[in-house]
Amino acid sequence: MKPFLIAALAATALSLTACEENLGKGQPLNVVSGHIVMGATPDRPAVGYFRVEGGPVPVELVAVTADLAQRVEMHESVKENGVVTMKPLFRADVPAKGELIFKQGGKHLMIWNINPAAVRAGKLPMAFVFTNNNNERILFDMPIKQASAAGADGSAATAPAAMDHSAMGHGEPADAAKK
Repeated sequence: MKPFLIAALAATALSLTACEENLGKGQPLNVVSGHIVMGATPDRPAVGYFRVEGGPVPVELVAVTADLAQRVEMHESVKENGVVTMKPLFRADVPAKGELIFKQGGKHLMIWNINPAAVRAGKLPMAFVFTNNNNERILFDMPIKQASAAGADGSAATAPAAMDHSAMGHGEPADAAKK
């Protein structure tokens, strides 16, 4: 009887430990929403907005890629001396149990030359690369909206037309742009 009781107590202790570990992990890191707005004209890049929910530990978003686009870059709109400009963004913090939001007027993606097949399909498969678990990648299909489409809040969902990307060194590798 005594060995059975010891085994039962040990099994209960292991079960409680497993429950505590699962409770401590919480919600996993995840891309939960997003969309792309096509440029107003074919020569303009599209812009992407999305939301990431943080997991149990802080991480950084270090890249967003798309096989069906020529180039994808992370940018941030900043106001300096009363003028709004865009700067390349090489990483973005995702706080533990918090969120990272790329939205109009702030952090956003610039996406050049999306494959017409993806535009016709109405979505662009994208990979979000983070600094955890050997650069974990989360795949997410970003719905594509035309520049004239209305946003979810009823506002015009347009790419930032007034922003000039010509001086941002888009032809240079990321490491060269940092220097």
